[in-house]
Amino acid sequence: MIPVTPAPDFPTEVTSFFGTSQVVFTAMLIFVRVGSVAILIPGLGDQAVPPRMRLSFAFVFTLMLLPVVQSQMPALPPKLGAMAGLIIHEAVIGLMLGMLMRTFLGALAIAGEVVSLQTTLSFAQTANPAQAQPSTSIGTFLAMLGLVLIYATNLHHLFIAGMRDSYWVFPPMRPVMVGDATQLMIRTVGDTFMLAIQMTTPILVFGLIINIAAGFIGRIMPAFPIFFAVTPVSVLLGLAIFALSLGGTGLVFLQHYEEFLRLFVRGA
Repeated sequence: MIPVTPAPDFPTEVTSFFGTSQVVFTAMLIFVRVGSVAILIPGLGDQAVPPRMRLSFAFVFTLMLLPVVQSQMPALPPKLGAMAGLIIHEAVIGLMLGMLMRTFLGALAIAGEVVSLQTTLSFAQTANPAQAQPSTSIGTFLAMLGLVLIYATNLHHLFIAGMRDSYWVFPPMRPVMVGDATQLMIRTVGDTFMLAIQMTTPILVFGLIINIAAGFIGRIMPAFPIFFAVTPVSVLLGLAIFALSLGGTGLVFLQHYEEFLRLFVRGA
């Protein structure tokens, strides 16, 4: 008989970490939540970003989070139904977090629409890479400016911190706080519109003044071609005011967005 050489035994630490089904199940739950956030997160979740990059980010970030949040994860359930319930639970939390982060970014798109209406440039359409559909040129510009400011000021680090701390804010072993999440979404949508109005206040004041002045001129001189005279002035002065207030608009957006993201970070 040919002697059979037994296979070498791996160290106990390696076997316990990589060879158990519990670790595989934990990694799968982390991947589901992180991948759900990556679908909607600003920048990485844009339609122009290939899905392969989102999957790669979710996989690498899962490996990083595994030793950090392993103590917060539930044990492997004995039944398939309970396992599917945990997976759906993690997917719902991830989509909720990603949607909240992206919803607040809509303040820039709303501000762009308001500026376009006040400067009569609503018909100037440009393909928006973030939405994979055309939008106003000023709205697209503000959306891209917001992404640049977020990543240039390292505000995207709060995305990562929020995903990490979400396991303490939204533990996997507790039910999803649907009521609180709904109230937070409603408040976020309201704050988004309020922030858009605050950022476009100079343009709104300018539009109100020029429209009132045009109305008086039209009343005093009915035969005067008021439309052809006011439109160039509205475009030039509106864009000039928009350019002068652009720095303050970016700072206001960053301040409010940072305060919003710190809601998901422990101790912030």
